[in-house]
Amino acid sequence: MRSRTRTKGTAPVAALGLIVLGLIAAGCGSGGDSTAGLSDTLGTTNDINPKSVDEVREGGNLRLATTSYPANWNTLSNDGNDGEIADIERPLMPRAFDTDAAGELSVNKDYFTDVALTNTSPQQVTYTINPKAVWSDGNPITWEDIKSEANALSGKDKRFLIAITNGFEFVDKVERGVDDRQAVLTFSHPYAEWRGQFAGNSSLFPKSVTADPDSFNNSLADAMGPSAGPFQVVSTDRSQGRIVLGHNPKWWGAEPKLDTITYSVLDHSAWTTALQNNELDLVQLTTVDDVQTVRNTGGLVVRRAPGNRWRHITFNGAPGSILSDAKVRVAISKAIDRQAIVSAIQNGLVENPKPLNNHIFLQGQAGYQDNSLGFDPTAAARELDEAGWKLNGDVREKDGRKLVIRDVMYNDPTWVQVAQIIQQNLAGIGVGLTIDTKPGAGYFTDVIQPGDFDAAQFIWIGDAFAFSSIRQAYYYDPNDLQGNYARVGSPELNALIDRTLSELDPAKALELANEVDRKVFEEGHSLPLMQSDGSFGVRANLANIGSPGLASYDYTKIGFVK
Repeated sequence: MRSRTRTKGTAPVAALGLIVLGLIAAGCGSGGDSTAGLSDTLGTTNDINPKSVDEVREGGNLRLATTSYPANWNTLSNDGNDGEIADIERPLMPRAFDTDAAGELSVNKDYFTDVALTNTSPQQVTYTINPKAVWSDGNPITWEDIKSEANALSGKDKRFLIAITNGFEFVDKVERGVDDRQAVLTFSHPYAEWRGQFAGNSSLFPKSVTADPDSFNNSLADAMGPSAGPFQVVSTDRSQGRIVLGHNPKWWGAEPKLDTITYSVLDHSAWTTALQNNELDLVQLTTVDDVQTVRNTGGLVVRRAPGNRWRHITFNGAPGSILSDAKVRVAISKAIDRQAIVSAIQNGLVENPKPLNNHIFLQGQAGYQDNSLGFDPTAAARELDEAGWKLNGDVREKDGRKLVIRDVMYNDPTWVQVAQIIQQNLAGIGVGLTIDTKPGAGYFTDVIQPGDFDAAQFIWIGDAFAFSSIRQAYYYDPNDLQGNYARVGSPELNALIDRTLSELDPAKALELANEVDRKVFEEGHSLPLMQSDGSFGVRANLANIGSPGLASYDYTKIGFVK
């Protein structure tokens, strides 16, 4: 599942699960020069200072930062579909699979003794729940929790304000298995990404949250409900911007090494300074200056593995918007020099900065290929002429309306720098661009979801379940937008997405997914910019956490070395 989020070190990010299938090897490290040892591709390594539990001391408080207080703790909801909220809830909520640095999956045995495809005609998946697994309120985790979430995310009842259907629109029924600890999902037709339905950025919530539209939309708006991880929320202070996680007394698994994890709401511009001043223990870095600051501070190290977060621009194609014409959106996308953008932002952070040229796959993933339309300002100018937007002075006009678009972004220097380059690019073809910065709080709920933009910049987070997010972001149903904030699509693209999601042959699925990607470019939906370099500033004595790549953390093992 993709999640948007105000990701550490960047603008708001959305949690969309981008599939990571076969990955190639890549180096990582924290050597002398800022680019030392850093590959250009997402790889099979991470950089987390791995230590055995015997080497990690008992106790301690891990201090982390987030850019805003959760708008809704239900990450399945449109308001809660935020990667930073998902990060906070990682040690709190059940997921069916763990992921290693190569994107390989293994069943999360804390929650499920087995998750298996048990029939193909019709497709059936059987979840066998760990008999020890309970919610923090003492209620057992049962098949009814799975059934309730599947129903809520099916999309059948539009009163559920869901962020993603996650394949549950293809689930015909959920039945009790051999006992209350087993659920059998039967699909109406094949669904390729079945492993991602309760994994990646998509976790299992109790039926008390997902049972009806009101509880789904509102019950976690102000506070977290029952959870089921090694940690639970023990205190929150919205006014002070503080969230504290402590041990879950009903946790049945390995005892966590840390006593607490504390999240402080802090503008990202202050993160590196807070780390340097010993107020935080780990932050994501986005500039060469940040990297050098960390390297020049005693007790800190840079940990880095190529990241799975990627910057992009979404265009607003809603009826009546200035970019409602696909030809205009495509022309504008061709006029944006993405190589200039990535060179300006990542020079000194990676060895060979280059744009991301695919909406579905990251660089280094099996299936990744360049499906972009290329940088061609001459063609862009000609296509705008053909669309009726004629140059009048410095700016094009049509029917008395000037072609000036409003680019909305989180108020962050890096995003502003990106916008300034785009502004210069578009001025060269007679298109005006207004830079409109917004605070992190309410960025998605008040700006992106209502479509209060012509172009918007934020970040998608990928995981090992990319196919699950194709429908979320690029399928167009005006009555159920999910993550399609562009409001752009077509019956042809919808049909192609459905074909892709129902294809169980991995090679054919990759081919179809790339057809989807090319079509997304051709409709002018959005424009990928660059993949994260994955640099984190970390206390040198912090173990089993850092730059994770694709891997999921084991929160019971994170702590400070003895």
